[in-house]
Amino acid sequence: MRVLRTLIIKELRQFRRNPFLPKLVVGFPLAIVLILPWIANMDVKGVSVGIVDADRSDVSRRITSHVEASEYLRLHDLYADYPSALADLEDGHIDAILEIPNGFGHSFHATPKRLSIWANGVNAMKGSLGSQYLMQTVMRALPTGSAPTQPSFENSEIVNSPLSIVNYYNPTMDYKHFMIPALMIMLMVMVGGFLPALNLVSEKELGTIEQINVTPVSRLTFTLSKLIPFWVICLLELALCMTLALLVYGLPVAGSVGAIFLAALLFIIVMSSIGVIIANLSDTMQQTMFLMLFVVLSFILLSGLMTPVESMPLWAQHFTRLLPPTYMVEIMRAVYLRGTTVAELSGSYLALAAFALTFATLASFTYRKRG
Repeated sequence: MRVLRTLIIKELRQFRRNPFLPKLVVGFPLAIVLILPWIANMDVKGVSVGIVDADRSDVSRRITSHVEASEYLRLHDLYADYPSALADLEDGHIDAILEIPNGFGHSFHATPKRLSIWANGVNAMKGSLGSQYLMQTVMRALPTGSAPTQPSFENSEIVNSPLSIVNYYNPTMDYKHFMIPALMIMLMVMVGGFLPALNLVSEKELGTIEQINVTPVSRLTFTLSKLIPFWVICLLELALCMTLALLVYGLPVAGSVGAIFLAALLFIIVMSSIGVIIANLSDTMQQTMFLMLFVVLSFILLSGLMTPVESMPLWAQHFTRLLPPTYMVEIMRAVYLRGTTVAELSGSYLALAAFALTFATLASFTYRKRG
């Protein structure tokens, strides 16, 4: 323990004297919480709409005013005919066209004519969500209680019965509340994985690691001395992120804070161990950076961090169960947003614990003393 304490003090002094790392450790969580939630936002707003109003009735003017008032839609222009609107759609000036046929207002009280929505599918997400927003806006604009049937939309199905929608766990459907826990996981991936790897390989390049190689320090003690400081740093940064999320966005932890820190500790052990393994197998900073970048990108894209696992092919869904971040994503969002307990997520906690034990053992065994 005395040797381990001495080596940890050495690591902390080395970290403090580094001209860049302390600034990174402070700036990274601030950027993660204060900047990225506004940028990494998949809410679709500002969908540019062109309206072809061949009806010129009170109903069509009401639809137009509702489109103008929508926070998700932006009325680009009113067109006299469809070819003019299509030309702007092809040029990228508008994202969707709403065509209101002649006589729609008069036919609304009998058998309404068909409205047409034409969306630009180059950006599939914006086109799909934009057309849905536009359809919902039109439905809210139509007079209620006066038509025996609801108007139909091309390529869209309208339910005639009224709906009551309640959003549990995120009542306002604020996408930032969904993304902030995921961004905290990215913080742990980057800081907990990259920094130990770069710290270790930099000693290789400088040659200072040879001084450790000729000492009787065991592989386990050396590995722990490299990992423990970054475990502490990651946990402190997580606490800072959670505090900022509460103060800036009003996003509290719905469940137990201890449950989050328990999962975070296990996940940080996993990521830092992976970083040490890669550094042990690399000889230069460049090799370590490329390998870590490949691992981090794979974790982000395949773990459900940014896109739902359920939308992936079946073989990819099975493969995600072999990745540690998959379980961390499940725990983080369940505890943070739904208040799920450790007992209910025991399978994910046990999986993280197994990954932590496995990778920590490999990190110790891949270190080879050469003295």
